[in-house]
Amino acid sequence: MSGPDESSLVRSYVITGGRAQPSRTDVDVITLIKATASKELLHRLNREKRNIVELCRGGALMTVAEAAGYLNLSVALTKVLVADLIDAQLITTRTAPSSPAADRTLLEEVLNGLRARL
Repeated sequence: MSGPDESSLVRSYVITGGRAQPSRTDVDVITLIKATASKELLHRLNREKRNIVELCRGGALMTVAEAAGYLNLSVALTKVLVADLIDAQLITTRTAPSSPAADRTLLEEVLNGLRARL
């Protein structure tokens, strides 16, 4: 398995201004994001930030990891860019809902049911 090529590392460094971590806002890969910026503000952004905002427009929530995947960017790079967009109030976030711990008995019943079908 080969690592990232040198040009992509340099490009990421330039895009984030040399930062590997978000400056102020902490962003998780499962943080849900939604664009709030108007089209008039997009011309001020670099291409990657503009792509994130455009991807998150239209009301649908998307995780940071999904945005990274759709835009073919590393998750680390996307987290830094999303944090910048949050700080600039161009996107809003919402934490992913947490699910309650599953009941062990219920899980065993589901597993037994699946085994019976196979």
